[in-house]
Amino acid sequence: MSSLKQELWEWTKAIVLGLVVVMIIRIFFFTNYAVSGESMMPILQDQDKVIVSKIAYTLGEIDRLDVLVFHNDENEDYVKRVIGIPGDIITYENDQLYVNKEKVDEPYLNTHPAFTNPNEDLTGDFTLESLTGNMRVPEDSYFVLGDNRRHSLDSRYFKFVKADQVVGQVVLRYWPLPNLTINFMTARPE
Repeated sequence: MSSLKQELWEWTKAIVLGLVVVMIIRIFFFTNYAVSGESMMPILQDQDKVIVSKIAYTLGEIDRLDVLVFHNDENEDYVKRVIGIPGDIITYENDQLYVNKEKVDEPYLNTHPAFTNPNEDLTGDFTLESLTGNMRVPEDSYFVLGDNRRHSLDSRYFKFVKADQVVGQVVLRYWPLPNLTINFMTARPE
């Protein structure tokens, strides 16, 4: 084989191997999503690009306040925040979250105008039982809300997300580049 053919063969093998590695990573470990809509504002904006870890929940458990992507149906995926995990009792009273009768701070809501205006409710009062008929979040299920509570189709409407619907945890916003984010717990992520 001539040296040109040998070099072409080596490049072809390297490119094919690289594509196989990328496919394996994308199928089993990470994937990217484009956020659609305003339900997670101000943390995530419409058309933000995010990386979702598919293995985060294989290696660990879904935690309260994680931001995750899940299949709503065959054609649509949603990104929302986990408010209740299996066994939790959820109550909202005077725009304050209570989980298992304990107050839970939500710093990611602090910049929403309704959150800072005492005359407006961002979330509205409810109990898990009044919305779903369940006193507690069922096993293998999660109660999720969008951060932009006034404009979010979430568990207040479709009840629970089953564990087998979860795609993974949002771990990184990479676009737009100036808004690169790895912390989804504060109102202005860093």
